[in-house]
Amino acid sequence: MEKRVAIRAKAGWVERARRLRVELYALYLAARHPQTPWYAKLVVAGFVAYAVTPVDLVPDAIPILGIVDDLIFVPLAIAAAIRFVPPDVLAECRARAQQTMMASRPGWRIALLVWVLLVAGGISAALMAA
Repeated sequence: MEKRVAIRAKAGWVERARRLRVELYALYLAARHPQTPWYAKLVVAGFVAYAVTPVDLVPDAIPILGIVDDLIFVPLAIAAAIRFVPPDVLAECRARAQQTMMASRPGWRIALLVWVLLVAGGISAALMAA
């Protein structure tokens, strides 16, 4: 019973991560869309700059607070960016992001398989040489 609950909980997190990835890619596409207003592009660019740079409002070196600011700021920034993008543009970008993510999944699996095989081959060669 506990194992089923853990599997469902994991599946819930995996689904949330997948939706977040699609949403972030849709915002990226919306920022590049010609019908997106300049102020929406500015909000998306500011959010992306904050998310990818090592500069934080509260440094991550401070225990708990450094992570909590990211847990609060990032969802708020995503919500603000979504509100500024016109609904029709966002719907189009979400559809494109969903299609792109679905189409790119096998590529990641193949790359992972190749990587695993290379690592296994390297380990086997090292064991045989020893």
